[in-house]
Amino acid sequence: MSVKTAAIIGGGVIGGGWAARFLLNGWNVRIFDPAPDTERKVLEILDNARESLPQLADVQMPAEGDLSFVADIETAVTGALWIQESVPERIEMKHEVFKLIQKHAPETAVLGSSTSGYKPTVLQENATRPGQILVAHPFNPVYLLPLVEVVAGQQTDPSIVDTACELLTGVGMKPLRVRKEIDAHIADRFLEAVWREGLWLIKDGIATTEEIDDAIRFGFGLRWGQMGLFETYRVAGGEAGMAHFMAQFGPCLEWPWTKLMDVPELTDELVDKIASQSDEQSGAHTIRELERIRDNNLVAMMRGLKQTNWGAGKLLNDHDQRMKDET
Repeated sequence: MSVKTAAIIGGGVIGGGWAARFLLNGWNVRIFDPAPDTERKVLEILDNARESLPQLADVQMPAEGDLSFVADIETAVTGALWIQESVPERIEMKHEVFKLIQKHAPETAVLGSSTSGYKPTVLQENATRPGQILVAHPFNPVYLLPLVEVVAGQQTDPSIVDTACELLTGVGMKPLRVRKEIDAHIADRFLEAVWREGLWLIKDGIATTEEIDDAIRFGFGLRWGQMGLFETYRVAGGEAGMAHFMAQFGPCLEWPWTKLMDVPELTDELVDKIASQSDEQSGAHTIRELERIRDNNLVAMMRGLKQTNWGAGKLLNDHDQRMKDET
């Protein structure tokens, strides 16, 4: 069986995470990023991934692919089956990168964008082959968190979407096919709502960054991690289920609790307040240390879900079986 090749355009945190996900699942990976410290950053991300990702598997993982850092986009994308664009969120830059990619990429390759905000139809503007482009939006750390939002644009070829979902499943990810394109897709719209509320709670002096994080990690975050939003609330409805929950808690939606349509101004005072609280909360650790702590915690939680064959744990069990069948 020939080894698949992925090209990663942009070697930051997300691009490096994509590289690790593909590489540790047996793909060859080529990375292009003109930044002088790209190789150092990607290798540090890869060190974390090598430490954590194999801990999620209960079978032998594929032999690691070959990693190369290349000098131009042409070398990166030639012959690649998957091409992942992870450059900064500037639409002019993305359009220019797509133009260069499509000069040299196979017409059958998946061209995915890591964008967290742009709709794929916007990305496809003036593209040579718009049908090749879709959004494949992952979550950090890409090598551990399985969710990837797959969003087709108006001109995306349906067969490219099918291929993308098949290949993503093959590297242990959970492709979520978004039914209609929308700015910020699905998950980040939730995160934006929570983020806005958090900013208001800090601005109004109601809670600190640590207290807000405690509310999430000791409470609903644990529930969301294994059941999500709606299934959690269905259970909260008791034997009568979701209908009872909606009848009981629906009226509170009319109460003025949230400020979702009102954004606090990010004044220097508010930014300094958030930054100082955040530094006090976790400044005792370096970013690399926090990444290791994060990864170890995610591995422990996801391995626990493997034991119950639920949520991300079931996905991991399925991937174990897939890797076992392929050896």
